[in-house]
Amino acid sequence: MADTSPLDQIVPRILDHLAEKNAAREKALAASRSIIRMSANAIRAVHRGEFAEAAAKLDEARAVRDEAVAALAGHGDVYHAGFLHDAQKEYAEARSTLALLSGRPLPSPEELGVEYPAYLNGIAEAVGELRRSLMDRLRGGDSTGCEELLEAMDDIYSVLVTIDFPDAMTGGLRRTTDQTRGILEKTRGDLTMAIALRRATDALSGEVAMGNVDELS
Repeated sequence: MADTSPLDQIVPRILDHLAEKNAAREKALAASRSIIRMSANAIRAVHRGEFAEAAAKLDEARAVRDEAVAALAGHGDVYHAGFLHDAQKEYAEARSTLALLSGRPLPSPEELGVEYPAYLNGIAEAVGELRRSLMDRLRGGDSTGCEELLEAMDDIYSVLVTIDFPDAMTGGLRRTTDQTRGILEKTRGDLTMAIALRRATDALSGEVAMGNVDELS
């Protein structure tokens, strides 16, 4: 009878470990897709002014995220593969958008339970959602709160631009910050133009009104 090879003992353990890791990866991938979808739906709800619905969707997203993190316990290589970072970034973006557009302060990464790089990229991308809200207001002829939104955008960019670490540590934050700067500058220009146009229109209306008064005199 042939002696048992050491590989007969080693390989099954390796296969069991890989099977466990793959199962955790598949569960986390599915969870990440769900988190991204729920976060996107929450942002749409925020823009409709449905803040309670958005918060409920994000509470559900956080529960799914917690399950994914638990599934990846002991599998740090899979946890840091990137897809969960993207999901947490989208979640942070949605939570930040909800907070800022409902008049509340930005939540901290600890409150959200997300990694720092995901948080920083998330608040950076929230700037784009603030622009969307600001432009929607301007198109509707209402500039109420627009300057406050621009200030919030500026505050986020002013912090991000001070962070100078390798992209491998920040999840590509430098590129995201550059995009944020472009969004901020464009929005500032659009708002300045809208305010100037409104003032010119008001002045013209005043002159017309005064002329009508003079004619009646």
